[in-house]
Amino acid sequence: MALGGFISRLKEGLSRSTQKLSGGISAVFRKRRLDDEALEELEELLISADLGTAAAAKVIAAFRRTRFGKEVTDEEIRQALAEEIVAILEPVAKPLELDPAHRPHVVLVVGVNGTGKTTTIGKLAQIYREQGRRAVMAAGDTFRAAAVEQLQIWGDRSGTPVVAGGKNADSAGLAFDALTRAKADGADVLLIDTAGRLHNKAALMDELAKIIRVLRKQDPTAPHSVLLVLDATTGQNAVQQVRIFKEMVAVSGLVVTKLDGSARGGIVVALAETFGLPVHAVGVGEKAGDLRPFDAEEFARGLVGAEAG
Repeated sequence: MALGGFISRLKEGLSRSTQKLSGGISAVFRKRRLDDEALEELEELLISADLGTAAAAKVIAAFRRTRFGKEVTDEEIRQALAEEIVAILEPVAKPLELDPAHRPHVVLVVGVNGTGKTTTIGKLAQIYREQGRRAVMAAGDTFRAAAVEQLQIWGDRSGTPVVAGGKNADSAGLAFDALTRAKADGADVLLIDTAGRLHNKAALMDELAKIIRVLRKQDPTAPHSVLLVLDATTGQNAVQQVRIFKEMVAVSGLVVTKLDGSARGGIVVALAETFGLPVHAVGVGEKAGDLRPFDAEEFARGLVGAEAG
């Protein structure tokens, strides 16, 4: 998908979030002095749009410094809000870079079941294939037959090898075999799917630790990236998921999916402000082209319904 098409899809995907935020701004600010009452209403609106209390407080503090007591229109507020959100998002908008010093670059993909983890791996493999890079996928979520099948479909589609085992196969052993295969193939990147059974946190923590331990028998530096995939529709629950997975494994970056079905796009701002982890990509649909590197300005303007500056 061309970039222009993706931006349109992003705006369309964020439309439910935008309606909530932009509609609220229009209701509060027709042409009104930015006093304490107006700032309080704006802060409540930002929190209700899932930007989180810390990010909302930061935006309001900036408005208080620069615009307090001035008459403002709803469009001026949207433009200023987009600028403040860009300032929060820009430091975390970093694409996932493969380190050529590590071949293959091992990417461990983690997240709760249902976040779009397996689909994200399939999309990444297809994107790398289109870039002329060699990928191998490991179907490490061995408890879900559907996850293995899904990865094999993406593998067939993109011509990417998939290393899979039987149901309930040892995921650490499978990751080891996949790394062996990726090295033999001269692959640039190995993408490893994992289980996401958060209801059994201790077992999941043990499993992830074992995968890493076994990978390091072959490559002491692996994994080189740990991607946490989050579902935007879960809103503030995504913040808790980051906290839990950071306890279990050294999360190096985030991918936020399902923005096309969410009225909670503001959660990306809350995640950026709370954790400062790189947001590598966002997803707005099922096709490989619907997963793109995260662009702070494009996202901020889409979220608040501001015209391009």
